[in-house]
Amino acid sequence: MEWIVLLIAGLFEISWAIGLKYSHGFTQIVPSVLTVICMIASFYFLALALKSLPLGTAYAVWTGIGTIGTVILGIILFKEPVTAVRIFCIALIVSGITGLKLISN
Repeated sequence: MEWIVLLIAGLFEISWAIGLKYSHGFTQIVPSVLTVICMIASFYFLALALKSLPLGTAYAVWTGIGTIGTVILGIILFKEPVTAVRIFCIALIVSGITGLKLISN
């Protein structure tokens, strides 16, 4: 259950990171408000997950989910470049997250 809560926290992290782009430096009110709501939700679910998960593992997984999701959505939404090096780096992050989850209790 705590891993699902951590996944939810990671999804909210992706949302607020993308929201930052749409808020244009917090000059657009609706995207700015939604971004702040997603930030609060992300931290809330991370805090819930940390009740039972190791800090280092949970934080690494949370930021990894955010990083991977943000890169993928950056490619889709903002036409950021897709290169072999970027894909390789994402694969490294995924393998690190998988390894941390496998060794956690």
